[in-house]
Amino acid sequence: MTDKPAETAVTPETDGHEDDVRAESVRDVLARLYADGRAYADAEVDRQKVRAGIVAAGIRNAAIFGLVALILVFGAIVALLVGLTFALAVHVGPLWATLIVVGGALVVALMLLLLAKGSITRMRERISR
Repeated sequence: MTDKPAETAVTPETDGHEDDVRAESVRDVLARLYADGRAYADAEVDRQKVRAGIVAAGIRNAAIFGLVALILVFGAIVALLVGLTFALAVHVGPLWATLIVVGGALVVALMLLLLAKGSITRMRERISR
């Protein structure tokens, strides 16, 4: 047989200097393992911070665009109501036109509130089952 032990999967590769491998203590190996694990964890934390920043920026931008859209829709509704008032003012006078447009807007708002209330009631019934 041979005097040299067989290579195993666990035995580290050397350049023929077995003394270098044996000189490295278990403590050194564990210290290196700890340092490598720490570096990996730090890199992963940095990666997650970048991902969180990207998500936060996306949510912020979506909220800004949604708010601007909501303001524009509100402005369009106001313009529509003013236009309706002017259009009706020719036929019934400015005071009656204003009262008709405001009354109509309040009726639509009341119907929407009743629909919202019904939706919440249905949701509560489904949850309580």
